[in-house]
Amino acid sequence: MTSTDPALSATRTTCPYCGVGCGVLATPDGKGGATIAGDGEHPANFGRLCSKGSALGETIGLDSRLLHPMIRCKGSLERVAWPDALDHVAHRLKHIIARDGADSVAFYLSGQLLTEDYYVANKLMKGFIGSANVDTNSRLCMASSVAGHRRAFGADTVPGCYEDLDEADLLVLVGSNAAWCHPILYQRMLANKQKRGARVVVIDPRRTDSASEADLFLGLRPGTDAALFCGLLVHLADNGALDKSYIESHTVGLDETLVRARAIAGSLAATALATGLPEGDVAAFFQMFARTERVVTLYSQGVNQSAQGTDKVNAILNCHLATGRIGKVGASPFSLTGQPNAMGGREVGGLANQLAAHMGFTPPDIDRVRRFWKAPRIATHEGLKAVQMFEAIARGEIKALWVMGTNPAVSLPDADVVREALKKLELFIVSENVRENDTVTAGVQVLLPALAWGEKSGTVTNSERRISRQRAFLPAPGEARPDWWIMCEVAKRLGFGSAFDFKSAAEIFREHAALSAFENNGSRDFDIGGLKELSDEAFDAMSPMQWPLRRGELEPQRRFFADGRFYATDHKARFVAPEVPALRTETNAGRPLRLNTGRIRDQWHTMTRSGLSPRLGSHLAEPFVEIHPDDASRFGIIDDSFARVTTDYGQCILKVVVSERQQRGMLFAPIHWSAATSSGARVGALVAPFTDPYSGQPESKSTPVSIAPYEYVFRGFVLSCNEITLPDNVWWARVAVTGGYGYLFADNGDLARWPAWLRNIAGDDLAEYRDFGGGVYRAACFAGERIDTCLFAGPAHDAGDWDVVKTMFAQAALDDAARAMLLSGHSSEGLASTGPIVCACFGVGRATICDAIAGGAATAAEIGAKLKAGTNCGSCVPELKRLIAQAGAVSEKARVAGAAG
Repeated sequence: MTSTDPALSATRTTCPYCGVGCGVLATPDGKGGATIAGDGEHPANFGRLCSKGSALGETIGLDSRLLHPMIRCKGSLERVAWPDALDHVAHRLKHIIARDGADSVAFYLSGQLLTEDYYVANKLMKGFIGSANVDTNSRLCMASSVAGHRRAFGADTVPGCYEDLDEADLLVLVGSNAAWCHPILYQRMLANKQKRGARVVVIDPRRTDSASEADLFLGLRPGTDAALFCGLLVHLADNGALDKSYIESHTVGLDETLVRARAIAGSLAATALATGLPEGDVAAFFQMFARTERVVTLYSQGVNQSAQGTDKVNAILNCHLATGRIGKVGASPFSLTGQPNAMGGREVGGLANQLAAHMGFTPPDIDRVRRFWKAPRIATHEGLKAVQMFEAIARGEIKALWVMGTNPAVSLPDADVVREALKKLELFIVSENVRENDTVTAGVQVLLPALAWGEKSGTVTNSERRISRQRAFLPAPGEARPDWWIMCEVAKRLGFGSAFDFKSAAEIFREHAALSAFENNGSRDFDIGGLKELSDEAFDAMSPMQWPLRRGELEPQRRFFADGRFYATDHKARFVAPEVPALRTETNAGRPLRLNTGRIRDQWHTMTRSGLSPRLGSHLAEPFVEIHPDDASRFGIIDDSFARVTTDYGQCILKVVVSERQQRGMLFAPIHWSAATSSGARVGALVAPFTDPYSGQPESKSTPVSIAPYEYVFRGFVLSCNEITLPDNVWWARVAVTGGYGYLFADNGDLARWPAWLRNIAGDDLAEYRDFGGGVYRAACFAGERIDTCLFAGPAHDAGDWDVVKTMFAQAALDDAARAMLLSGHSSEGLASTGPIVCACFGVGRATICDAIAGGAATAAEIGAKLKAGTNCGSCVPELKRLIAQAGAVSEKARVAGAAG
C-alpha cells in the first residue's frame, strides 16, 4: 500500500453502530477489505473505538451479501433485472393503494439508514402516497425520550452535548449500561472522575459493569424509576434546592406536578418503600443531586423501553427544570441514543407521529410541509407506530409493507406473531444487504440489494446533535444501490418523478436543510439552513458539526434552554405529572419472575453485521439467561447448564449464567440471537407487546416469566469451512470463527447418528475417534493440509477444548504432529488454551489474563501494561477487576485453609 494511491488512502467516515457517532479512518487493503482505526480529529471519540468499531474490518466481506434484485416466483426467489423489480414494486403498490387506500401500505425503516435515505422515504410516504404509516426500529430505542422531550420542551431537543460529561461534578446513569453499550462515552465519564473527582451514581435493577466505578449504586425494583425521581423532586422542593427564578420565568405546571410527586413518593421513607431501596441510599442520592450544580443525568433503554417510559423521562426532566440545570456547561439531562442515525431519522420525521423537520401534524405544519414539497396528497394525521403497525398487518388492514435495513421478525416484541403476520402480506418488499435473515425468510416477495456501510455515502446524526459524514471507501458490489436511489426510482414509476429527481446524496441533503429553515425564524429547534446551499464539493468535505446551524451563523449552537426559551407557543417548559408507577403485567405462580432483555458488550442488534466478526464472537459465544443464585437454587438451575425460559408469548432454551449481579426475582437475556444464528434463542418472541401510551415504545424489560432446568446428555461443537445444517432436535448456536463457521451444540439424541451425519458432508480424508461407551465422538476431515470440518461431541464438560481446536482450525496448514493431536482436543505444542476472549480489542483471553494476575499483575492498569487488555475502549476493565478480585479470594481461601491445616 502506498500513500500516493488514492484508492488505498484512508477515508474519514463514521461508525455504523451506536449513537455515539465515532469517527473512523478506513483504509482499503485493495482486496475488498480495509484496516480500521479511530479518527483522532473527530470530536465524538478523539480516536478511540470500542470493540465493535475496532472489528469493523472483519465485517465487510461479500460472502453473505445480497447482490442482485430478486422476486419470488412459484415459491422461490429468482434474480431479476432492476427495471423489472422496480416496475413490479410500483405496479403492485399502485394497485393496492387504488383498491384499499393509502393507509393500506406502510414503510418500516431503520436507524441504520442515512439521513438522506430517511428523508426520501418520509417524503414519499407522507407527502405523495399520503399516509403516515412510516415508522422505524428507532421506536424500540428512543421513542420515549422523544415523547418526553416534546411534552416538556415543546420539541424533541437534546439540551446538552458530550463536553458536559467532561465538566459535570455528578454523573447519574439511569437504566444505562454505558460501560458496554456506549463505552467511548463511559470512558470520558471515568476520565472526569479520575481527573476532576466527579462522582458517579448508577441506577439500575442489574448491577452491570457500569456500576463497577460507581460511588453509589441504586438497584431499584423494575419500573420504579419515576417514583425515585418524584421523590427527588419532593426533596428538592422541601430542602430549598429549587431555582425559583428559573421556574417562575421559564416554566409552568410545577405545583400540580409536585402534588402528584408527593402522592407517589412524598418522603425519603416513601421513596425507599416504592423503589425497594435502602432509605440511607435514597438520602445519599438526593443529597448529592441537591448539593451539586453541575449534574448530568444520562438515561437509556432501562428508562425508554417501558410502558411508562415517557413518564420516566419526564420525571427526570422535572428535576432538571426545577433546578435550572439544563443546557448549561456540565448540567443537563441527556438521552443516550442507541442507533447510529436514530437522531437523523427524528430530524426528517421518520416516525409515524412526526411529519418532517421536527414539525408535527398541526394544520400550520401540514400546510407548510405541503407547500414546500408541493405534495399532492400529504398525510394529515399520525400513522401507526411500530408495534401497532405489525398488529394491523396481522389483522389484514395493511396489505403492503416495505422494510428497509432492519429485522423486525427478531427485534419486535411478540416476535413469533410478527413473523407470522409478515406471511399474510399481499406485497412484502425488503431492501437489505444480506441474502438471508429471519425477516427475509418470513416470506419476502421482493428483495432489493442495498449498499452497506463502507459503500454508501451520506450523513448521520449522533446523540449530541452532531451531523457527520459516512463516506464510501469501497466500490458498490454487484448491483447494490443506495436506498434513496431505490425509493426515487419507485417514486418516478408511481408518477412523482419531478419531486424525486435526485442525482446525489448531497442534493437530498440540501433539500433537507432547506426544509428545516423554511418559515422557521427561530420557531423550531431543528434548523440547518446554513447548509442548504452546500456545494457537492463542500458536502464531500464536510466536517462533523452540531445543529442548529442557522443561515448566516458561523458557529452552531452547542446547548439549548439555558436562556429559558423553549418551543411551546408561550416559550415555556412544562413540568409533567407522571402517572402512579405500575408495570403493565403481574407475576403469578406460573410466571413468578420477570424477564429483562438487552444488549451484550460485543454484539449489535440481531448480529447481521457484528455476527460476522470472529473477534466479537469470542467473548460471549452462546445465548444465555442470567439468574441470581437464590433464584437458581429455588428453581433447580445450575450454572453452565441449560434452562427453558417461558412467557405467555414464547419460549427459549438458553445457557445459564448464575450471577449475584442479577437482582432476585429477575432474569436477563440478550436480544441478539435469531433463527439464523441459533436453534431456539429468539428472545424477542418472549417479550410482551405492551407499549407506552405516548411514545408507542414497548415494555421490553419486565415480562412475567418462568424458568426450569433443561438437561442435555451431550455437548460439542462443529467447525467447518462452509455453512452447515445440524441434525434435527439439536440445540445450537452459530458463531463466526477465523476460516469459517463454528457451531456450539447440545444434544439428547443417539451419539451414533453423528458419524453418519458427518460423512454426508465430509470428504474422503476423514479421521475419527469413537468411544460410544464413554459418550465421546470426535472426527475431522481435511482438505489438503487444513481442516475442512471437524466435530467434537461428548459428556457435558468433555467435548474437547473449543478454543484450542478453533485455533488449529484457523491455521492454513497442520503438520503431522498437529493432525495426530487434533482429536485429543489439545495443542500439539502442549500450549494451554487462552480461554474465552475478555478484551476483544486486542484478542486477549481469560486464561492469559489469569496467568498475568498469577504472575503479579494486581491492577487493571498492570494487566494493560503487560497485555494491552483494557487500554483501548476500556469496556473490559470491569471484567479484569473481577478476575483480580476472584484470584484474590481464591488466594485468601487457600491461605486460610493452609493456616487451619
